[in-house]
Amino acid sequence: MKLRALVVDDEPIARHAIVRLLRDDGEIELAGECGDGAGAVAAIRRQAPDLVFLDIQMPAMSGIDVVAAVGQERMPATVFVTAYEHYAVRAFESNAVDYLVKPFSRERFQKMLARAKARIAAAPDPAHAVSQQVLRALAELTARPDYPARIPVPVDEHIELIEVDDIVWIKANRNTVNLHLDGRVYVLRETMSGLAARLDPKHFARVHRSAIVNARRIKAIHPWFNGYHVLVMDTGQELRMSRYQHESFLKLVGRRAEAD
Repeated sequence: MKLRALVVDDEPIARHAIVRLLRDDGEIELAGECGDGAGAVAAIRRQAPDLVFLDIQMPAMSGIDVVAAVGQERMPATVFVTAYEHYAVRAFESNAVDYLVKPFSRERFQKMLARAKARIAAAPDPAHAVSQQVLRALAELTARPDYPARIPVPVDEHIELIEVDDIVWIKANRNTVNLHLDGRVYVLRETMSGLAARLDPKHFARVHRSAIVNARRIKAIHPWFNGYHVLVMDTGQELRMSRYQHESFLKLVGRRAEAD
């Protein structure tokens, strides 16, 4: 009997990569795909798949929110998909929860899938047993907001570790983001919402749909027209701040000023 798998990821490229690899396995039947958390909750409740590939970082409803909404008794065996979240990986490893770090290789995927199959086959009540492990891992995640001090970025044939404090601002570019430092720009394959979830909200703010700024690198804020403002970074770069983000951003700056 085949295992029915559901794939949940808001990034089409990542979702299709998992689907393609699952279709190469004769023991797996694809139950469906979801591009958001709400759709995932509905699909899990309706289809009761044996295995779920669940992206942690999704807008509006994260992977953690999906687990909470589905509930312990109905949560299938879960493979979490994450991107460079070392604290998340530590939580998953300590609780023997399967995970994939994007980008992943075919070999890594096959090893993870074999391990997931073995765990499902070994547990007398697979969904319940695995969900207990998942809940313990998620409890660790929510208990400690361990924001990374450095972000690994692929450059040519190697990885460079970028100090988060050195980032001046971040620009969205489809399925990648551009990390603007003083004098250099790095390209990281990650969504804006995914990266925003990994950055300390005390220091980084989304001031526009396509822009996140390091509040510690802001030199001045100037009023513009129609309720907009212009941010002047310490590098001289000027960025427009959406009026819809104005209130939340000023609160962030106010908290930082009080802390300083």
